[in-house]
Amino acid sequence: MPLNINILNYNNFLNFNLFDFDLNILLTTNKSIHAINKQFRNKDKATDILSFPFHPNLKPGQKIKVTSPDDKNLGDIIISLEHVQKDAAEKWNRTLQHHLTALLAHGIAHLIGHDHHTDDEYNEMLKLEKRLLNSINLKY
Repeated sequence: MPLNINILNYNNFLNFNLFDFDLNILLTTNKSIHAINKQFRNKDKATDILSFPFHPNLKPGQKIKVTSPDDKNLGDIIISLEHVQKDAAEKWNRTLQHHLTALLAHGIAHLIGHDHHTDDEYNEMLKLEKRLLNSINLKY
């Protein structure tokens, strides 16, 4: 699968103090992500990506207080390959690998406290996503 996991590189983890943390990535179908989206977000449709942070109250830039091994879990990222493949070409004019990597950056941003409910939150999250992509020489 053409997923550039170099986005999980040493410098990114150094900058966020996330060494020895784990995250789960599930690559799935529209049918599966639709069911998950309906169950957990009450949205009756497929989507490209879902993120489930282990630390849901974490604020952007806040360090995770580790008091047990479980605290080293960042959370789960679920990506519909069907959705991403269609969106990559039709909406973003990106290769599949580029779009998957951009979505991984988006998911990681959610896991470390970012969101996009307001314009300010969106702009802050977008800066982080661009920074992550730039670290591996990809443009947003």
